[in-house]
Amino acid sequence: MSMRANWKLIGLLTAGTVVVGGAAAYWLTTRSAPPHYVTTAATQGDVVTTITASGSVNPVVVVEVGTYVSGTIETLSCDYNTRVHKGQLCAKIDPKPYQVVVDQDQAELDVAKAQLVKDQANVVYTKVSHERYDLLFAEDSTSHDAADAALNAYNQAVALVGLDVATVAQKTAALKAAQINLDYTNIVSPVDGTVVSRNVTAGQTVAASFQTPTLFLIATDLTKMQVDTNVSESDIAGAVQGASASFTVDAFPRRTFQGLVAQVRQAPVSVQNVITYDVVITVDNSDLLLKPGMTATARIVTAQALKVLRVPAQALRFAPTAATKPRPATAVQAGQRVIWVVRAGKLVPIPVTVGLVDDTFAEIKAGDLKLGDQVVTSEAAAGASQGSSTPSLKL
Repeated sequence: MSMRANWKLIGLLTAGTVVVGGAAAYWLTTRSAPPHYVTTAATQGDVVTTITASGSVNPVVVVEVGTYVSGTIETLSCDYNTRVHKGQLCAKIDPKPYQVVVDQDQAELDVAKAQLVKDQANVVYTKVSHERYDLLFAEDSTSHDAADAALNAYNQAVALVGLDVATVAQKTAALKAAQINLDYTNIVSPVDGTVVSRNVTAGQTVAASFQTPTLFLIATDLTKMQVDTNVSESDIAGAVQGASASFTVDAFPRRTFQGLVAQVRQAPVSVQNVITYDVVITVDNSDLLLKPGMTATARIVTAQALKVLRVPAQALRFAPTAATKPRPATAVQAGQRVIWVVRAGKLVPIPVTVGLVDDTFAEIKAGDLKLGDQVVTSEAAAGASQGSSTPSLKL
C-alpha cells in the first residue's frame, strides 16, 4: 500500500475517534444525574403548639401611696428599693397648718363644754324657781303670769342645754376631722413590701385639691412576679387558665423562665383598631432576676403531645418530581398524608396519620413509619456532595 493511502486511513481513524469521543462527552454532560435529597431521622419527643405574645414584667400587687392633704414635704424616710413594713413612716408633710386647726377646734370644744356646764346649772336654778312659783300660785300668793314666766324660763334652760349638747358634738366632730387631717401629714406604708418608685423630694409641695398625687409605689412581694401579655383576638381562644407558658427577657437572652397562665382577662384592649386581650402569666422570682417593667416575649402552650413519634414538619410539604415519584405500596386513605422515606437506597412513600403539628415537628399517630427512618425533607441543590444527609437514590 502506498504512503498516501496510509495517511488517508490514519485520517479516517482519527476523525472517527474524535466523533466517538465527542458523542461520549455529550452523553456524559447531558445525562440526568441521580437525585439527591436531604433527610432527617424520625425521632421520639414532644410536639407542642404555642401562641406568641409580648408583654411586660410587673409585680403581682403594687400599692400606690398618696396623700390626702396638701402641703410641703418636710422629711423623707423611704427611697428606691427600701424595704418597708406596714405602718412605717415614709414621708411627713409640714404639720403646722393642721396643728393650728386642731388647737383652734380644741379650744372651741372646750368653750362649748363650759357653756354646757353653765347652762346645766341654770336648769337646776330655773327648775327650783319654777317649783316655788307653782307652790305660791297654788296658795294664791302669786299671779298666774309669774308662774308661767318661771315655767317658761325653766323650759328655755332645758332647751339651751340640749343646744349645748349638740354644739359639743359638732365641735367634737370638727376636732376629730382636724385631727385626722393632722394625722394624714404622716405618710405611712399600708403594706409590707419594697419601694419601687419615689415621685417626691424633700421640700416639694404636693397638692391634693383635685386628685390624690402618688408619692410612692410599693410592691408587696418581688419574689412573685407576673407577665401581662397582649394576645391578639385571633389567638385568644388558645389561651386558657392553667396552661403552661414560658418567656424570655432581653436581660437574660439565654434563659427561659417558666410560668403558668393565671388569668385571661375579658376586657378588650383596642390600639389603632387592633383588639388584644391581657393574659396574665405568673412566675416565681425567688432569685430576684426579673425587674418590674422588663419587656418579655412569651410563648403560651395551647396543646402538646409528649414522647411521641415525630418528623420534621417540612417533611409533610415535600413531594418528589413526577419523573422519580413512585407510587405508595398501600392506598392513601382519607385524612392521611404521605411521608417520603429513604430505605435501602430507595425513595419509599409511606401513608401516615398526622396528629399535632407545631412550627418544627409533626406527630405521627399511625402508619408504617419507624423510629430512626430517614425522612426526606427537601431536595438537595444540584451538585451537592453526597453524604448521610443527601443520599443518592436508586430508582
